[in-house]
Amino acid sequence: MHLPLDLLMGRLPLILHVMEVVGVLAFAVSGVVDARKQRFDAVGTFVVAFATAFGGGTVRDVLLDRRPFYWVDHEGYVILIFVMSLGASFVLRVVSRVASERTMITADAIGLGLFSVTGTSLALVAQMTPTVAVMMGIISSVFGGVVRDVLCNEVPMILRDRSPYATCAFVGCCVYIGLTWLQAEQELALLAGAITITAARLLCVRFGWKLPS
Repeated sequence: MHLPLDLLMGRLPLILHVMEVVGVLAFAVSGVVDARKQRFDAVGTFVVAFATAFGGGTVRDVLLDRRPFYWVDHEGYVILIFVMSLGASFVLRVVSRVASERTMITADAIGLGLFSVTGTSLALVAQMTPTVAVMMGIISSVFGGVVRDVLCNEVPMILRDRSPYATCAFVGCCVYIGLTWLQAEQELALLAGAITITAARLLCVRFGWKLPS
């Protein structure tokens, strides 16, 4: 089953661009915070932030055969992440350890929501089935975090934390696809899916909800 292609076009490229930018920056922040917690220098911080911000999107572009890669076509964001890495030590000195942890969790949740729905929407535009599109969205959103944790010598969060993570992405992607199928405005569908994922993830962390073992 394919969703009607005309429902996915129109102003979609603009809002996708905005959401990708926000998602990239959100994941970059989570990468910077995690790298500084490991006491990495500026180069190590940049590597972790870059991999976190662009890892999922690069895998998505490879699977969908999209060229050039997002970070190649928008090198300004690579430079911005490098500047963030250079200034990370000063910025994080001002923030307490508790706030830093909260910042990383919040940024990661925002990036999870935005990358999930953008990955799903791009897969639908490529005429993938809804099932494949949802899986593409999940891959897009979780891969950067997996690389971040591996580079920081940690077990990936998606494996060590029983609090719903990919499950939140799955639910939000289904919300997005459902609204698209109902011919809702794409801006509304994308935002609803992203907000569902971000809010669900933050609520899971806040209240300690766990998946059954």
